Amino acid sequence: MSRFVSHCTVQIALFAVCCLLPAVALAGESRWSGVDESVIEKIAQQHGRETREPLINTDQGDLLLFVFLLAGAVGGFVAGYYWRALTEKRDKTTITIPGKNGTAV
Repeated sequence: MSRFVSHCTVQIALFAVCCLLPAVALAGESRWSGVDESVIEKIAQQHGRETREPLINTDQGDLLLFVFLLAGAVGGFVAGYYWRALTEKRDKTTITIPGKNGTAV
């Protein structure tokens, strides 16, 4: 029993270290720059254009969450609608190809 407890303690300690180590390592950095700042703004400045606010700013409010919710709902509806086609096993031995007169060849 004590061997199991010590084994679990070691696993919990390793899990905690793995979770905390990246957070501690990144705490020293001031801020991560996103793709907008590191790539798009740099290329825009190289070509003599000024940066501007995006047409649809997803950083404000819950617009991005709403878009993900909408996409999940649509994807779920499509998957549910075609569920039988996705999961049904088809018999591959009988393939009927309609002929010119509507008869099977």
